[in-house]
Amino acid sequence: MQSFISDTLDDIILQTKSFENVVFILPSQRAKVFVKQACKDKIAIGFLPEIITIEQLIQQISDIEKAENIQLLFQFYEVYKNIEKKSDSFDVFTSWAFTVLQDFNEIDQHLVDTKDIFVYIRDIERLKKWSVKGTFSETELIKNHHNFLEKLQEYYTAFYSFLLQQKVGYQGMLYRESCKKIDEFLIKNAQKKYFFIGFNALNKAEEFLFQKMLATNNAVIYWDIDEAFLNSNHQAGNFMRTYKSTWKYFEKNPFKTPVNHFLSEKNIQIIGAAKSTTQQKYIAEILENSKSLNNTALVLADETLLPIALNSLPKNVNGINITMGYPLKDIPASQLFLAIFQLFLSQEKLQKTITNQFYYKDCFRVLQHPFLIKFILNNDQFFNKITHENRLFISQKDLESLLKFQSEEAKNIILDLFKPFTSINQFIEIILSLIFFLKEAAETLEKEYLFRFYTIFTQLKSLQQKFSFFNDLKVFSQFFKQLIATENLSFQGEPLQGLQLMGMLETRVLDFETIILASANEGILPANKQQTSFIPFDVKIAYGLPTYREKDAIFSYHFFRLLQRAKNVFILYNTEQDHFGSGEKSRFITQLEMMKKNISHKIITPKVISKPIKLKEIQKNSAIQERLIELAAKGISPSTITSYLYNPIQFYKQKVLKIKEFNDVEETIAHNTLGTVVHETLDDLYKPHIDNYLKSTDIVAMEKVAKDLVTAKFSKHFINGNISTGKNRLIFEVANRFVSNFLSKEKELLQDENNQLKIIATEQNLSIEIEIDGFDFPFKIHGNVDRIDVLNGVLRIIDYKTGKVTKANLKANNTEKLREEKFHKAVQVLLYAYLFTKSTSFDFSKPLQAGIYSFKSLNEGFLQIDFAEQRKSPETLISEEKLNDFLAVLKTYITEMYTIDNAFLEPADLKY
Repeated sequence: MQSFISDTLDDIILQTKSFENVVFILPSQRAKVFVKQACKDKIAIGFLPEIITIEQLIQQISDIEKAENIQLLFQFYEVYKNIEKKSDSFDVFTSWAFTVLQDFNEIDQHLVDTKDIFVYIRDIERLKKWSVKGTFSETELIKNHHNFLEKLQEYYTAFYSFLLQQKVGYQGMLYRESCKKIDEFLIKNAQKKYFFIGFNALNKAEEFLFQKMLATNNAVIYWDIDEAFLNSNHQAGNFMRTYKSTWKYFEKNPFKTPVNHFLSEKNIQIIGAAKSTTQQKYIAEILENSKSLNNTALVLADETLLPIALNSLPKNVNGINITMGYPLKDIPASQLFLAIFQLFLSQEKLQKTITNQFYYKDCFRVLQHPFLIKFILNNDQFFNKITHENRLFISQKDLESLLKFQSEEAKNIILDLFKPFTSINQFIEIILSLIFFLKEAAETLEKEYLFRFYTIFTQLKSLQQKFSFFNDLKVFSQFFKQLIATENLSFQGEPLQGLQLMGMLETRVLDFETIILASANEGILPANKQQTSFIPFDVKIAYGLPTYREKDAIFSYHFFRLLQRAKNVFILYNTEQDHFGSGEKSRFITQLEMMKKNISHKIITPKVISKPIKLKEIQKNSAIQERLIELAAKGISPSTITSYLYNPIQFYKQKVLKIKEFNDVEETIAHNTLGTVVHETLDDLYKPHIDNYLKSTDIVAMEKVAKDLVTAKFSKHFINGNISTGKNRLIFEVANRFVSNFLSKEKELLQDENNQLKIIATEQNLSIEIEIDGFDFPFKIHGNVDRIDVLNGVLRIIDYKTGKVTKANLKANNTEKLREEKFHKAVQVLLYAYLFTKSTSFDFSKPLQAGIYSFKSLNEGFLQIDFAEQRKSPETLISEEKLNDFLAVLKTYITEMYTIDNAFLEPADLKY
């Protein structure tokens, strides 16, 4: 393939004998590498030409050093504070300063008369405020905005003068100064010959400089454009048609060097794929099927997809050259530093600064980060202890006493992160010490991450020492987040070998046989019309500043230029629209389809292999059987039975494998804690009255102490928890309401003198042994009954439930239906009744009932087991015959559970 670089060098060599005083000027750093390699291949003996980018040329002409964005921001704030008596804080300033600097840069690049444009903007705003009546109502926000626009010229002039004195500046300033100094520069470098290679959209300053240099006859310019775009009204050729028709240079000199490659035969595939991940997976298939990747470019129109692209590359990609930077916000190290910031931000927010305590989640986030956790020897013990003791806040002293470290150095460095600091500089010093420590044990890639952050924090430290703009950690944290959102980690690699992975702008001047272009969607290619600027759209047009129209033409040029010499082109776009209905395929694809025939189209979807749902199944063996026998000896509870009925696999995990749920710090009162508190409170209230008949006065006495009891129980079960505010206060009040409402119902019952209520037992543990045919060992059945009482001669087995229970849950007319989840409450209550009657040799000539008090349905009263058929009068008395029927059903459940040939099988109708 004959590339643009190769064609251009061939033409230059024909007219240039020596390259000693020749300078090649290119649009990008990436292009320099490829031009240098092409020169080595084509120039056998002699000097290579000097090869520089346009930015380097501008720096040479202006004799001003380009400043970094962070440095400019700090310097701009210094100037701003000297102008404004009531200046914004630094964090507020940064919210608008980036946009202002961007506007200053654009104005200077296009050589706009600043006084003229800022006065024009000011006058527009004054016209908006004008009123016939002479009064204009404006809010404080609008007033500040108008004042700000009035001051733009003053800000610009002061800042420009300040930078000029320092001999540093932003890109636009360098361009403006270059235009002033170009004549002097050309005189000094009269012996040199300049070749401009591969440019397209020039700003006004570049146009002025190029024409000045071309007029000396010591410069030549080579354009990279196809005749299909230059000789038509196609958007991709907008800029070059303008230059060709308006520059005086082209009145006497040829326009070099349009080609005619675009209309040649190409293999072009347009591929639609759902979402970015599907695109990247398909790209991996294309790369995997490629014989050679040395002349292949993977171009990401959406550069934020770089992490996904890197993780999706196939194994045959041995060499890769990445031009784009990896976003700092996506690097693991950034999460560590953000977590350290959050430690102190939460501490201040939760008012724990004086005690130097930290929110447990923030501590865990820092200490569990992969960079740090490897230095802690007892991390599991530490996290389990904090969880067990339910510590919402952890002090530095707690960390010192509870943590064990790999070394004394690790201990000092990590514990220093939790020490209070007196200044931002001291905080930065702590972070830098951490980075120095971590780099010793870091892997190669981790060292790259840490070094990039070292340079950032070092720069921030020097700027803070000089300017002291960060008054507190909140401002510093916000600025750090802004910074890592815009900064990248640059990659270094072998630029001339393997797969080339780049963004659209990096493709300038370069040609590849195979092009894979991802994310060719509207809003990305071209970018959306949204522009962040204080200069109105119509003002930009009036002063010749670029708008989205010019940016669309730039993207159009890059897109079609990329395809000019390529033989194999794969263009992928996202078929799924975003939430706002936009995101269709790029207009450039539609234009391409109109210009080229024989384009193949396809919509790809991930291969979905449908498999029948296979329910989990665990075959029993001797080891499982031993565990089950242990369980039989220890005791089978009602919850064990219902757990098995609900899901045998869950039963297997909990009771056979003994897997417990993961414990976490209980920040908000859990449902089981609420239940425990209510149960224990009622137990304490009723226990002194066992074997006594209750009176309404007894309930009144209970009501007086109930709230204190609830508080005491929360202190016991919600360790170190705060029940005075937020959700926990609401749950605390719910528990109080449950108890008080229950006592009110009891008092209401006893106010009727005909009602006699005697408490027999509370929280009574009952157990019996039963034998089941086919097994040579006994089965212990046990359960804890919340309350046993006698009401008007009827003995009642009562279970308290803080959750919602209805009468339908306690229907027991059909024993076969007891397997269903909604009847599991009935199974529990019947089992309690059976346990009581067997352990006390109950006389069935006396009436017996069993049921539930649901605290969420107290108005329903005592919900009893009901043996009646549907739509018949309730049948709530429990007979020995009915309990024996239930025992037979219970034995079938246990037999099924223990029979070795019956596997534990997951139910097909599980909700979750």
